[in-house]
Amino acid sequence: MIDPELLADLDATEEVRVEGRSAVLRRAVAEYLARRRRADIRERYRGAYAGGEGLGPELEGWEDQGSWSDE
Repeated sequence: MIDPELLADLDATEEVRVEGRSAVLRRAVAEYLARRRRADIRERYRGAYAGGEGLGPELEGWEDQGSWSDE
């Protein structure tokens, strides 16, 4: 259920009058879900790299094996 006042405000927009309420709501839901996915990915990265565990036990000892070019 959506609050009737909120629906009335939505229906009063030009975008809804041109494209229709369903199209606007579909786009809004898709944008919301995309933001949630990005936030979830950010949180997983934070969790993976914030633990201070380095590369993990399977790659332990390899941290200093790579080298960067001086260029």
